[in-house]
Amino acid sequence: MIESVKIDKTFLEQAEILSAGGEILPGLEELASRLQKSAETGIPLKVKLGLDPTRPDLHLGHTVVLRKMRAFQDFGHQAILIIGDATAMIGDPSGRNQTRPPLTDEEIQVNAKTYLEQAGKVIDVEKATIVRNSDWLTGMQLPDQLRLAAKVTVAQMLVRDDFAKRYNENRPIYLHELFYPLMQGYDSVMVEADIELGGTDQRFNNLMGRELQVAYGKAVPQMVLLMPLLEGTDGKVKMSKSYAEHCINLTDPPSEMFGKLMSIPDAMIGRYEELLTLVPPAALKEKLARMAGGEINPRDAKAEMAKAIIRQYYPAEAAEAAEQHFINLFKKKALPDEMPSITLPPQEAHHLPSLMVEHQLAPSKGEARRLIQGGGVKLYPNAEGDGQKVTEPDATLQGEANTVTVLQVGKRKFLKLQF
Repeated sequence: MIESVKIDKTFLEQAEILSAGGEILPGLEELASRLQKSAETGIPLKVKLGLDPTRPDLHLGHTVVLRKMRAFQDFGHQAILIIGDATAMIGDPSGRNQTRPPLTDEEIQVNAKTYLEQAGKVIDVEKATIVRNSDWLTGMQLPDQLRLAAKVTVAQMLVRDDFAKRYNENRPIYLHELFYPLMQGYDSVMVEADIELGGTDQRFNNLMGRELQVAYGKAVPQMVLLMPLLEGTDGKVKMSKSYAEHCINLTDPPSEMFGKLMSIPDAMIGRYEELLTLVPPAALKEKLARMAGGEINPRDAKAEMAKAIIRQYYPAEAAEAAEQHFINLFKKKALPDEMPSITLPPQEAHHLPSLMVEHQLAPSKGEARRLIQGGGVKLYPNAEGDGQKVTEPDATLQGEANTVTVLQVGKRKFLKLQF
């Protein structure tokens, strides 16, 4: 713990700003004290965030903690972004009721390739320290691994909710999964973090970092700032790369991002505004009250929120264009003016699920068939009309020469087929 000192009001205010919306451990006053000491010594705090490249895209849920990292940067502190290419080989078991399938090194490197570009939409990557935890984890010798494992007991590991639940239900817990919190905690040792950021599901892992720092001799271990988990567009399950249908990726084009944001339940507007926009709490409270009283239409509130979010990652004109695209598409029930286009040989049968997968309208043929069976796939002969739902899971397409058909998958994906 930091020695008891008189804390200047300025640093208490800073601590409140930096921890707003989250849970700071061990407490607000200690954060204020560290901020004050940093100012007095001229040594910035090292603020750590680890991201595992288990999928190629970051999503809006990641921006909740990334925006906190940017806030610390704006106050002059050092952001340390760890690309968890070593931890991704295991996959974070937090919240999982079964073992994650392992990723190959090739898959991990492909996924990590665009992480910095995406994170750069929120934080200043030029001023951040960017490291990969494979730099120290993959080169550990057996004696180093044993010394690390000796810092924690099995009983401590089984305190974790997900491990405890699986143990009580006789579900498998593999030994390599127990290494994940150790590996993430050891990252904190290696970068000498003063503060670690994470979602509320990272409590155990982040506190493990604090514990391991003490075990390795750090006099003042890291603090932990836990941020709420953003729900996906269904308003139920946390936004996750594992639930792609409810996920809004930072790589989504503005029109798709706008459409997804418009699809969230009305009850989630306040939650999304709070975690993803810069609306002051008092203004948000008033807005929600007016919406509850019928003064503001939830649809209009969502549209303004969607544009505010998009403007953080794209030019302002892109947000306006995305709104107009949505109006044209859903209010006027018109097909979009622009969409990807392919040319297919006429008079030949083309397997629809295969076509959907080949052109990234579905992740797999099985998912393509489920979308068809769920009524989520339409065809627009001559690119007009209201569209005809496809009902046959293994339907084939065949077009006359010099004709055009538009394929719609879900609400926002279109493909022009020219024969």
